[in-house]
Amino acid sequence: MRGIICGFTLLGVLAASALAAPQKGLKVTASICEGIEEREPVDKGESFTAQVGKLYCHTLVEGAEDSTAVTHIWYHGEKEMAKVTLPVRSSHWRTWSSKRIIPQWTGWWRVDVLSEEGDTLASAYFVIK
Repeated sequence: MRGIICGFTLLGVLAASALAAPQKGLKVTASICEGIEEREPVDKGESFTAQVGKLYCHTLVEGAEDSTAVTHIWYHGEKEMAKVTLPVRSSHWRTWSSKRIIPQWTGWWRVDVLSEEGDTLASAYFVIK
């Protein structure tokens, strides 16, 4: 089990960094945080307590040539918990979605950021303890 946790932690570190998009030269960065202030993530992390209440997936999209959209899909394990489509209206755009977290939802989570075409642009991994 420890090896799986370490693997997920490594994936979380990789997911927190920018991932190049497969089309249009998009660069997308996604991070999980406890709040948003002045369009910036606050208290970013990969591990949160079960009493956190609410988390945000903050996404920075750079290089969009036209107005487009991204979709955040929140997963608890492999179960889809929420799906939110968000507009991208300039070449440097910050956007976010949020998810209420109840104390019983401990374990591994991820948020996939998808393009309008359904391609995965970035993923952010975290754990609720």
